Amino acid sequence: MPKYFPFKVAGYYLYYTMECVIECMHVHASDKRLTEKGSAKLFVKPDGETIVQRQGVVSESDMKKIRKYIKLNLLVFMFNFFLPKYIAISL
Repeated sequence: MPKYFPFKVAGYYLYYTMECVIECMHVHASDKRLTEKGSAKLFVKPDGETIVQRQGVVSESDMKKIRKYIKLNLLVFMFNFFLPKYIAISL
């Protein structure tokens, strides 16, 4: 199930998945509709660097901001993903 951030980065909502059995961790940057149509798709490397698989309607300057945000906040992505699983296992 994708995880959503409740705020926008460079005017786009970010949502990500880490459990896809077909693809590695990736992030979508989407407008207010939160759909894949027109959204950007970025694969995230273990060091936080990204590979843009699909630019969508995101401008180059906004993409640069989104990529920087992902790189600087990789631990937030990981924390949001693994903490709920750890709590569930601990209970």
